[in-house]
Amino acid sequence: MKAPMTNAIRVLQKAGVSYELMSYKYEEHGGTRVSAKELGVDEHAVVKTLIFQTDSSPSIPFVVLMHGDKEVSEKEMARILGVKGVKPCAPKDADKFSGYHVGGTSPFGTRRKMKVYAAATIFDLPTIYINAGSRGLLFKMNPLDMERILEAERVEATQ
Repeated sequence: MKAPMTNAIRVLQKAGVSYELMSYKYEEHGGTRVSAKELGVDEHAVVKTLIFQTDSSPSIPFVVLMHGDKEVSEKEMARILGVKGVKPCAPKDADKFSGYHVGGTSPFGTRRKMKVYAAATIFDLPTIYINAGSRGLLFKMNPLDMERILEAERVEATQ
């Protein structure tokens, strides 16, 4: 299969980062469980890209990177951001902010520049698998490269 050229791939190429593209058979609503199983990797090392927004007015979208087998604590993210509450964006809004389709959302090369928060424990892993901007396509890469390119802020917001 020839991989599509995505904005995410362009960003990593421009940054000169070492990565490997991994493709798998995408399954609607299968999430990281399916990609981990298809690629034969631990779901904990598959990092999901989630688009959230604050409940403030105007609402501010942001990215949360989380282990595939964990959930984001909305309460903790709200505390970190100093707002009353946060919530996941509706799929159409997430698509609009990121420029990607839900299921293929990458934190790299998003349409709108958004602050990126990453579960601190992601950086304990030697290798991560993170969306490359298309459904069924992941980057296998060093999490420290991801942190540097995205200027991600490490957070303790796992539930």
